[in-house]
Amino acid sequence: MTGIAATTPFRLLPTPVYTTRQGACYLGDAMDLLRLLPNDCIDLVVTSPPFALLRQKAYGNKEQSEYVGWLCRYGAEVRRVLRETGSFVLDLGGAYQRGVPVRSLYPYRILLKMCDEVGFFLAEEFFWYNPSKLPSPIEWVNKRKLRVKDAVNTVWWFSKSEWPKADARQVLVPYSGRMKTLLKNPQAFYQPRERPSGHDISQGFAVDNGGAIPSNLLQIPNTESNSSYLRLSKLVGAETHPARFPPALPEFFIRFLTTEDDLVLDIFAGSNTTGSVAEQFGRRWMAMEINPQYVASSALRFLNHLSEREVRDYFARLSAGQKSIPVDLSGAPKLFEQAATGEP
Repeated sequence: MTGIAATTPFRLLPTPVYTTRQGACYLGDAMDLLRLLPNDCIDLVVTSPPFALLRQKAYGNKEQSEYVGWLCRYGAEVRRVLRETGSFVLDLGGAYQRGVPVRSLYPYRILLKMCDEVGFFLAEEFFWYNPSKLPSPIEWVNKRKLRVKDAVNTVWWFSKSEWPKADARQVLVPYSGRMKTLLKNPQAFYQPRERPSGHDISQGFAVDNGGAIPSNLLQIPNTESNSSYLRLSKLVGAETHPARFPPALPEFFIRFLTTEDDLVLDIFAGSNTTGSVAEQFGRRWMAMEINPQYVASSALRFLNHLSEREVRDYFARLSAGQKSIPVDLSGAPKLFEQAATGEP
């Protein structure tokens, strides 16, 4: 084994399916794998579990009635393995109750149980706005037109302590055109004065900080159509994961909540978007996924620098059950195409 899989704290884990310079991907139920990890070893867990939807999906999802308890059992293990300054970022899609146009409260029950019983703190709630999300459920939105399109996922940022590691300067967004104009000549365009609320914003308002602090509304479309992952999956005839999230989503939290060489974990890795982003930004990573087909095809995220023959050969070895195959990234100029970030 190479890289992170060979380090002492992780020797109890089974042989990874594949490794890179920075990380390792494991096949198995994350609950079983998490129990093999020592306490206080992970800096960030960012994941998107199968949602509590009414329709059964190919990737497997629990019924709403059992979902909260099921997910919070994973949460308890996640809390144990997190460092005191660590964070748990959980992406959850909304759902309706069966047969009626009334929303399920399961995302909020998870929030309360994670904090009240598991022991997390809610550092902040985020909302992932996906403008390309399809109208759902069809019955209430398209047919009867009783509800509008649901285009937002809730993203809970849980922390193990009240003071998790975070630096918003790492995720600044570009200034607006008006702000750029103001910064060039603040006296000509703005005369600060006390607000009705009593706030005085005269101090430091016209300082160029390199960008603006982002809001907790993350606008990230999910329109992947020509990424290297899709292209290489087609090349080798691999099944792609049907519910991928866009690289831009884990990227935001990886940059915000970790620094170089920190350890990032995805416990429902799917196509391993999280691992590929972590590798790009110099973080160590671990991925856990229960579906062997998704694990094999997730390796394709790291192979876009290889020839088609090399990709076919590598994937054939994975599909044949050979494990701990290192991915040589020495010639890789990038790990995924930026077009993929214009998508989940």
